[in-house]
Parts: sequence; structure tokens; C-alpha cells
Amino acid sequence: MADITPDTAAVVRIARSHTVGDVLRRTALRVPDKAAIISADRSFTYAEFDEAVNRTANALAVRGIVAGDRVAILSHNSWEVCVLTYALARLGALMVPINYMLNSDEVAYILNHSQARGLVVEDTLFDVAASAVDAAGVELVVRGWVPIAATPTPAGWEAVAEWVDSGDPGEPPVRVDDDDPIRLMYTSGTESRPKGALLSSRSLISQYISCIVDGEMSSDDVEIHALPLYHCAQLDCFLGPDIYVGATSIIVSRPDPELLLRTIQEHKATKLFCPPTVWISLMRSPSFDSTDLSSLRKGYYGASPMPVEVLQELQRRLPDVRLWNFYGQTEMAPLATILKPHEQMARAGSAGRPALNVETRLIDDAGNDVGVGEVGEIVHRSPQATLGYFRDDAKTVEAFRDGWFHSGDLGVFDEDGYLTVVDRKKDMIKTGGENVASREVEEAIYTLSGVEEVAVFSTPDPKWIEAVTAVIVMREGADLDEEKVMAHCRTVLAGYKVPKHVFFQTALPKNPSGKILKRDLRVTYSGAGVAVAAGVEL
Repeated sequence: MADITPDTAAVVRIARSHTVGDVLRRTALRVPDKAAIISADRSFTYAEFDEAVNRTANALAVRGIVAGDRVAILSHNSWEVCVLTYALARLGALMVPINYMLNSDEVAYILNHSQARGLVVEDTLFDVAASAVDAAGVELVVRGWVPIAATPTPAGWEAVAEWVDSGDPGEPPVRVDDDDPIRLMYTSGTESRPKGALLSSRSLISQYISCIVDGEMSSDDVEIHALPLYHCAQLDCFLGPDIYVGATSIIVSRPDPELLLRTIQEHKATKLFCPPTVWISLMRSPSFDSTDLSSLRKGYYGASPMPVEVLQELQRRLPDVRLWNFYGQTEMAPLATILKPHEQMARAGSAGRPALNVETRLIDDAGNDVGVGEVGEIVHRSPQATLGYFRDDAKTVEAFRDGWFHSGDLGVFDEDGYLTVVDRKKDMIKTGGENVASREVEEAIYTLSGVEEVAVFSTPDPKWIEAVTAVIVMREGADLDEEKVMAHCRTVLAGYKVPKHVFFQTALPKNPSGKILKRDLRVTYSGAGVAVAAGVEL
């Protein structure tokens, strides 16, 4: 390459470009008249979607957005979010999706930390956004409006639909390289503020390919996108791959069971992603058995393991649906390992094996590989991995020690290379000097008749330091109490793994992607051990 001039090299790079923006253009050239995006109030063929993206990108450019700028989006699922995803990618600007469950202070932190120059907000979330903008002290050159509730656009804001309908339809004259950052995803905060993971087209497209090949995705898919698009799972494991292969995407605002069931029947959907909690809610719906779900062929789950009892029920009640388990995290764009349909029952509870473009190891604290059956930290090497954490070099260095991305999850390999995720490092319970994986206890409790959902976590304890604590949601008509649960656990678990405390709730706290919020439960029940020691009922 030494004899190639810089000008020639630049021209070659243009010819070899493979960005997220390029992916949509190529799909639109292949299948221009095919349905790309269908929502309640607007739908697009691929040719129309490609043009809408160009118009929006050019409208943003006219208003001052340039490559490298950050534009935040605070909205439930909508066609506007889909258009903005690709419009910002074409400009080389960074899309910053924000969890719509956050309060104004939390949103303000993200706006300030990302130094956002643009914000697009759904009308029902405007009060939160307005307070956040005031607190963040950022100067916005773009203020976009998504009128899901048909609220009139306020002064100083512009409807995204206006950009779509009035912008220049030509492709923006912006050079975006494959490894330029185009996405800034803020990870869920626990004990500290969330980190901003930078992702490039190379990260995302490498991950799309893993999903498409190992997840057996195709252009014939008709997929419902109900889980929040601010989260990397729905956005990048499913919407991105669908656009890549030319599938049809049905956008719904929320994973309401009745809405999902109606949408599957109405659009003859073939493909659906839900975390286990949402699959459970679908099966508990009174409409489940009377809804025509015969079109459904592919089901995916993630965010948390599928309890074996639930997996068996799903396969019994939806026998024609093949299931995949996707495991990963934001920093891996996000897919890391996959458990495939033929492995579901034989390897129940497993996260599968590394995806196509990922290699995975388990290591001890010194960075050495652990043996089969031994617990180690899960680390990955892949082009899917984040470019690093925005404005946080120290955490980037820590995460990429020795040239591997350190996930913070603990796992075990079996003799065939299948991974079982034992716990997050922070979720491992150390009670009386012994390690207890919360997932193992949850699986044991799920085998007890009458259990709808369960979460196991640690609470402070004056004797055990950390006590194994369970919170259970019972099925309707079930008759369970603390002693029955403990007695059952004693028959299947070692004594130190049996919960010291068992509580019952009507529902578990969850984020919009369906993940159970154990940190909230830890706060609620933090005084359990002290109360019991003092003879006080909670």
C-alpha cells in the first residue's frame, strides 16, 4: 500500500464503504417496493424509507447538525425513531437513544454528558425533556417533535414529519467511515452513573451478520418490534438485521400482551422477540388461546434466562415456533452468544455458544483461562465490540484489559463449549463465606407449582453478611407461603443456598425491556435481615 497516494486511498475507501447508511440504500435498490416499516399512522416501502431518511438527514444538516454531533431521542417506539436511526447514521452524527422511564435528572445527566446538540422528544414525555434541558445546560440547535398523542407542536420545536416531507431527497454529501462512531448507547446505571458506549457501523454490521446467520433471519420475515427501540436488543438485534436483509418491520409502541396478540394476527407476523417476562404475560392473556398465532415461526428471548418450566410451556402451546436465546450486552452491539432451537431443551438454561463474529473465554482474576465447569469472568474479542466509553478513558482501559472486552458477567463452560451465565459479578451472593448464584436458586423455585415469577438477590444480614432473599409473584389461585417455598428449596438445593427470606408481591419491578430490576428490590428489602434479627415483620 506504500505506493498508493492519500487521494487514491480516499477514493478506494469510498468504493469499499459499508456503513449503516449504505446498508439501507443497498436494500432499497434491491427491493424498492417491498414494505419496510409499518406503524399505526404511517408506513414506508424501502424506496420511500430510503428517501425519508435522506430528507431527514438533509433537514438536520441545514439546521446545523454535522458529523460527530450527538442527537438524543426520548420516545416510545415510532416510525420517526426508525427514520432518525438511519438519517443520523448517514450524517455521521451520533444517535443517543434515552430510556423513556428515566426521570428528568437522569435524562439531564445524559444530555450533559453527551453534550447533545439535538433532542427529539415524544409529546407525552415533553415535561421530562423540558426540565432535563434546563438542568443540563446544553445548547440545542435541533429540537424535534414526535406527536404520538397528537399534541400540537410547541413553539421552538419541529415535527419530524415536516423534515421527512420537506427535506432534500438526495443523499447527503457526507463521508462516513466504517469505524466512525454513529451511536452512543448509555448502559443501565446501578451503583454509579451510566456509561456511554460508542458503536460504529463496523460494530453494528458485524453484529447484524451474527444475528442474521445464527438467528436464521431472512427477507421473508415479518417482525413485530414491541420492546423499546432505545434498547440495543430490539434496535440492533432485530430492526437493524431486518433492514439489512429486506424484511418487513411492524412498529408498535409497547409490549402490551393484548396489543401484541392482535398485531400478530392482523399482520400475520412470523417473528417476535420478547424477554421471558413478556412471553409469560402473553401466555397468561385471556386472548392467547383464541388468537390466530399460526403465522408465528421464530421466537427470540434474552435479557434474562428462560425458566425451564416456561420454556416447556412455550413449546407445548406454540409447537411451531422455533426459539433462540440471545445473550450479550450493549458493549457487544449487543449479541455475544446464541442458544439455537435444537438446543433449547437439551441445554435449557444455557446461553449457548459464541456467535459467528465473536470469540469468548472465561478467565480468573489473574487473566488465566479457567477449566471446564469452573466459574470465570466472561470476556470477548470481536469487531462488534464498542469503540470505548465516551469521555471515560479510565473505564475503557479497565474494560479492555489484555486486549479482551471484560463483560462483568460470570459463567461456566461445559465440556462441549456451551456457556451458562452464572450471574453478574455484582449479583453473586456471598452468604456465610459461600458463593450462591441467584439464577440457580430462581430455577429451583420456578419448579414449584404456583410460581409465576421470582427474583433472587442478596440482602444485608448481621449473621450471614449477605442473605439469600427471594421475592415471588404467585399464579392466580396458588397457595404458597414462606415455609412451603423454603421446604421445597431444601429438597433441591444445598442448605446454604436456601433463601433465608421469602416475600410475595403482585408484580416485580421491570424496565421497559422486561429485565427485572433487582437493584430496586435490594433497596426495598435491604432491612430484611436486621428486621428478622430484631423480631420485626416487614
